[in-house]
This record gives sequence, structure tokens and C-alpha cells, in this order.
Amino acid sequence: MTFSHLDRSVPEEEWIRVLGSRTPLDLDRLFPQTASRLVVLAAHPDDETLGAGGLIATLASRGAAVDVVVATAGEASHPDSPTFTPEELARVRRRELTAAVAELAPGAAVHFLDLPDGALEEHRSKLDAALAAVVGTTTEHTVLVAPWRTDGHTDHDAAGRAAAGLARTLGLPLLEYPIWLWHWGKPEDVPADLMLLSLGDAAPAKARAMAAHVSQVKPLSPAPGDEALLSPGVLAHFDRDFESFVLTRPRPPREVFEDLYGSSTDPWDFEDSFYEHRKRALSLAMLPRPRFASVFEPGCSIGVFTRELAGRADALTATDISERALELARTRLSGLDQVRLAQGAVPRDWPEGCFDLIVVSEIGYFLQHSELEELVRRTEASLTEDGVVLLCHWRHPNEGWELTGDQVHEAFRALHGLRVVAEHCEEDFRIDVLARTAAL
Repeated sequence: MTFSHLDRSVPEEEWIRVLGSRTPLDLDRLFPQTASRLVVLAAHPDDETLGAGGLIATLASRGAAVDVVVATAGEASHPDSPTFTPEELARVRRRELTAAVAELAPGAAVHFLDLPDGALEEHRSKLDAALAAVVGTTTEHTVLVAPWRTDGHTDHDAAGRAAAGLARTLGLPLLEYPIWLWHWGKPEDVPADLMLLSLGDAAPAKARAMAAHVSQVKPLSPAPGDEALLSPGVLAHFDRDFESFVLTRPRPPREVFEDLYGSSTDPWDFEDSFYEHRKRALSLAMLPRPRFASVFEPGCSIGVFTRELAGRADALTATDISERALELARTRLSGLDQVRLAQGAVPRDWPEGCFDLIVVSEIGYFLQHSELEELVRRTEASLTEDGVVLLCHWRHPNEGWELTGDQVHEAFRALHGLRVVAEHCEEDFRIDVLARTAAL
């Protein structure tokens, strides 16, 4: 998607005709508890007001706790300004954001991440980690709100994907708000599941908050390069008496995998697939030693590869997110006293001790960027001096998940403390064997 704020904006009258019959957003159903919490992610100061100001004001008036997380300071909004440096503009926009949020929710907590404006995708790991830290681990009655992940602006899209990944991991309801869609889009671009929230009494607070973003709604000065970023045509899309959201209700991964193993005892056909047999045989053949003292295999599933690894291990710790998968694995691995099974998901549930072989197979692309970064760090930190890492992943995209197997392998290969000792790459999958630089 390529567009400019200088382009002619789609007339608001067209959108009113298109959106008039959309389903209302039922806040009472979404926020049934008085102790609700709203966490709103904005890519830039003003996104929170334009896209979700009415929602923030409405929920705050009902007593919900509100956190506003601002990924960048918006310092790149006027790159040709002759009167403001990016640093000066960042300070202005932070002040404006604070004033705007005070109009919407006076008791809200504001979190400035100060990531680079225009480069959120390149800083996804930091964004993922910071958003997760704000949301925390006590997430009951929490709803996450973020830019629509296909809004067309690179920062909006990155912020939306970060929120979607966290919502999926934690099983949180996610509300996505379009902003630039109303500027560049056509009726057929509107998501089929878009819902409308009537602003009612929250409309005046939203109007005051919009006005607080002075650097965006008015010129910085009469000089060229200081023009208002948001033209009257663009602002008209946010003077509506409603806001628009796409609601997603993800399920926690553990529930998803429990259902998967509940419907099939071998959902990936580990036992009978020639592809799986061949992949396991290649993986074992590429290991640089015949035996290992201590092995860790996260994501062991039903234990098919675990059983083969056990023949090469004095002690093997295997974990999986699904208790049902572990039940099936226990049956398969009965009698193998060197194998210890435990429920857990990496990188969060990491076992104690060091290992001379860690197997990361077909799990990395289920993580967020920050989780992958943590997985890499924990793996390296848990290796013995002669430790080895075996990586094996499917190379094609996984629907609904951002990371690919190639990205997982490249993250590990970028470590300075590990070197590649064996590699195999074909159309469907790749295998890498890494070892400590001084080992072997």
C-alpha cells in the first residue's frame, strides 16, 4: 500500500453510506466486569485519539483502568520542517499526547516507548517485549486495542501485528482500529467484520483530545514544510459520532493445541509420514557426536522424535504446551528411564541446568519476535562448553503466524558464540547444527 497524507481523501459522505448498516459493538458483552482493563497501543501520538478516543473515554467513565502505550514519539511527522528538529517535535508530541489522554481518561497510565518513528517493524522485538511488560501476566478482563494491522502505514501495520501476536499468546480480546483506511480505501477494502461503537456522551471528550494534538491538526508555522499533517478531509473521518473496530477473540495456544490433540492422537502424522521419517533421520545423522549427556527437547509433541533422541542421550528433558500430547508421549516412552517429561512452553518455562544438546524443532515460528529473541538467548546460556543446537523447521508460511522457519534459523545463526557445523536446506524444510565456537 502506497499513499500520502497529501492525497485527496475519500469523501466522508461515501463512508457514512457504506458504514451505516454495520453491526454495533456490544461493550457490555466485551466488558462484563466493573474491574475491566483497557490497554491501548498507538504507533504515534494521536493514533489513540483518532482511532479509539471515544472507546477510551467511554470505558474510563465506567471505571475501567486504562493504559495507553505509545510506540514512537512521532518525530518524523514533519521531515521538512524548517522550524522544528525531530527531537523538538518529539517533545511537543509527547506533551500533546499527555494532554489528549487527560481529556479522555484522567487517571490513565501513559507509557512512552520512544522507538524510532517509521521503523517499528525493524524494532519489533523491543515493541513486543515492551507491550507484553505493560499488559503483564494478570490479564483477566483485559482487552487489547491497537491499529488495524493492514492499515497501510508501516508503523500501524507493525503495531497491529505486535498486538495481534500478544493477544493470541495470552488469549486476549483484540480491538483493531483503522485510521488511514478511511483516507486511501474503497468500500471493498473495509473488513467484513468491522463493527461500530456509538460515541454518545464520549464525543465531546474525543473532540477536545483531537484538538490537543495541535502539531498535527494545525500548521507548525506558515513556512513550507510546516503544514498541518491532518487535512480537514482526513479529520472529517474522525468527527463521526461512532468509531470502528475489528474484534478478534483469540484462544490461548494451550487451548488450541489441547483441542488439536483431543481430535487426533497424531495431528501431524509423525508415525506414518515419509516426510517426517526422512526429516528425523536426516536430523539424527547430522548430529556431530554419537551420544550426549544431557538433552533438552521443547515442543516434544507425542514423543516420536523424543524416542529416537533417547537412544542417543544419557538424560533427556522433553516439554510440551499440551498435557494431552504429554499423556500420549508418556505411553510411547514408557520404560525409558532417562526421559523426563514436563508441561511447559518455551521460552517462559525453561528447565534448570545445562545441556550438551538442545533440539529446537518445528516450534520457533509459533513465537513472537521477542519470544524468539528470548529463546535464542536462553538456548545459548544453557549450553555446556561443548554444547550443540539442532534446528529443524518447515520453510513455508504458517497461516496466522508471523515468523517463518528461515527467520528462526537466521536468528540462531546470528549468534557470535555459535558456529554452523552442518546444514541442510531444501524446498520444504531446513536443518542447521550449531555448536559453541570453541567446541568440536
